[in-house]
Amino acid sequence: MLVIPAVDIQSGRAVRLYEGDPSRETVYYDSPVEAALHWQKQGARMLHLVDLDAATGRGNNRGVLREVAAAVDIPFEVGGGIRSLGAAREILALGASRVVVGTIAVKAPEVLGQMLHEFGPERVVVSLDARGLEVVVSGWAEGTRLMVQELGPRIWEMGVRTLIYTDVRRDGTLAGLDLEVVRVVRAAWPGFLIAGGGIASDADLQGLQALGVEGAITGKALYEGRINLSSWIK
Repeated sequence: MLVIPAVDIQSGRAVRLYEGDPSRETVYYDSPVEAALHWQKQGARMLHLVDLDAATGRGNNRGVLREVAAAVDIPFEVGGGIRSLGAAREILALGASRVVVGTIAVKAPEVLGQMLHEFGPERVVVSLDARGLEVVVSGWAEGTRLMVQELGPRIWEMGVRTLIYTDVRRDGTLAGLDLEVVRVVRAAWPGFLIAGGGIASDADLQGLQALGVEGAITGKALYEGRINLSSWIK
């Protein structure tokens, strides 16, 4: 299984938020470049970068993303506030392997379609962040009353082939995964599935493997030494 370290960037620093609350942050590295290079050295095959300020409309960290791109040799994806074709072009031009979008899959599917047409499904990933199974958007601040198992088939038909599912009730909490919810997502998504939100231990990763989930994004458990990344590198 592909285990992807998360580097969440807020105010230019590498942080983790508790349940997505920008005011409840833990700073792990003052320099996101240092965090990215650390995980690269540990053997990471890909990095998941999130611009939290862009996601919540409080600015952006494009300069920092550019520095990370110049420093690392491994592929990385970028999410957070990418809600237009122009923003996606800018992120890909910085050197990202692919963009991660969420809000537009719900609010502007025509823009998602344009991205798929211009960049191809290998460079556009949809992230469905959810409270359990209800999709939330705009930096997790807004509920939609749409269920993951409803939206998943729609975006598959549009041409999306990689889905990230994050349970925001657990993200950054080290509470462990709700594997029964992940089981529902797995059943609803025929493509490559990456899961995250609350991963606390190797047991969570093993649980995902048992469900046939192809990838996992984890942050706090790696930063706090509860999971040894090198043990998951084949």
